[in-house]
Amino acid sequence: MTFDRASLGAFLRTRREALQPEDVGLRRGRRRRAKGLRREEVAELCDMSADYFARLERGAGPQPSPQMLAAVARGLRLTPDERDHLLRLCGYSAAHRGAGGHVSPGLMRILDRLQDTPAQVISPLGETLLQTPPAVALFGDETAYEGPARSAVYRWFTDPSSRAVYFADDHDKQGRFLAAALRTAGVAAQPLVGVLLRDSPEFAAVWARQEVGLRWSDTKRFAHPSVGRLDLFCQSLQDPDQAQSLLVFTATPGSESHEKLALLTVLGRSFAP
Repeated sequence: MTFDRASLGAFLRTRREALQPEDVGLRRGRRRRAKGLRREEVAELCDMSADYFARLERGAGPQPSPQMLAAVARGLRLTPDERDHLLRLCGYSAAHRGAGGHVSPGLMRILDRLQDTPAQVISPLGETLLQTPPAVALFGDETAYEGPARSAVYRWFTDPSSRAVYFADDHDKQGRFLAAALRTAGVAAQPLVGVLLRDSPEFAAVWARQEVGLRWSDTKRFAHPSVGRLDLFCQSLQDPDQAQSLLVFTATPGSESHEKLALLTVLGRSFAP
């Protein structure tokens, strides 16, 4: 497959112009004249320089890497079919999507409106694909891991530090919950399950319980190093097409945890792009 610079530029320009400020959680100013989003706005969404995105749109510059194209696809809120087309324009096959999957535009639009709330999109394997700044403040950057460690299930059973934010009394329950969720992933989880069975006797014992569909019916208790104890509800929104979940963490209004969650939002602003 060849790298079609001209077609890439035309595709990026039409996708940028079709994307409205409201689609990505931005306000439409009274003096806005641009058709769709500005290049610098898209560049910020893609976590790249405005000059680099402008060169791509002009059909200039070297062939982007699959990782860079994944960032472009997220920033432009591309559908899976559009992302595959983007990859092909740059000389790659759809196999370069990556194991973590592509966050659906629908979930991206919801996440754009939850920037003051801990929320994150996860894959069926427990991989965190995208987080709001308050979620990073609560859990740390869970999108930066590689290999099996991309999965929260793998980290839970192999890295004791991953449990620090949870109350010790809840560790057993959380481990069972994660293993049951992984079992629901079916065939896609088999490679990860094999690695966990090899690396963690604790996981092997939990996996042998054959538990499926466990639900966390009460609040989750967190021990945050900066704000202390947080009792949070975790709501889950499923995307049936992508098999991804949007997790949103909330607190009872007027409670101490609600006040601390507001403080966590302030801390999260330091993680905003």
